[in-house]
Amino acid sequence: MRKIRLHSTENKGFTLIEMVVVIGILALLGGMLLNILNPFGQFQKANDSRRKSDLAQVSRALEAYYQDNGRYPEADSSYHIKRLDGTPVIWGQQWVPYMTLVPKDPGSSSYIYVTNEARQSYYLYASLERGSQDSQVCTGVSNKCANVPLGVKCGGESYVCNYGLTSPNVSP
Repeated sequence: MRKIRLHSTENKGFTLIEMVVVIGILALLGGMLLNILNPFGQFQKANDSRRKSDLAQVSRALEAYYQDNGRYPEADSSYHIKRLDGTPVIWGQQWVPYMTLVPKDPGSSSYIYVTNEARQSYYLYASLERGSQDSQVCTGVSNKCANVPLGVKCGGESYVCNYGLTSPNVSP
């Protein structure tokens, strides 16, 4: 004798509520993952690392210049390094024989070079994107480095010079 089924009790899909719960859980996990990875923060961190590396390279070149000339190069009114002939070394251009290419800020801010009148010390400044989140940022008001000339910004109005390197005989 054969059984005849009139009604099937098997479920062959998901209910709307089950789908909403699964999508909600996936969205929550995705949001947590994005928060942990923080891609925007990683880009900022990479740019700040490059800024520190750039200023360290310029600092080494300035020390070589000092060894050759007994003083550091002059700074122009736009806070660029001046060559011996008085022409400025624009950030992103050559400074032969000291640097193949003087680095340029990777973002929209700019580097600042300042020297004292006797040219026996120098200051190099940059604006770190992560600001106070970086342990090497200056400790002045709003993280501004103490010896930045009055009114000078590392780029536009919002770019505070908050990271600096100096000649060995002074501090930023």
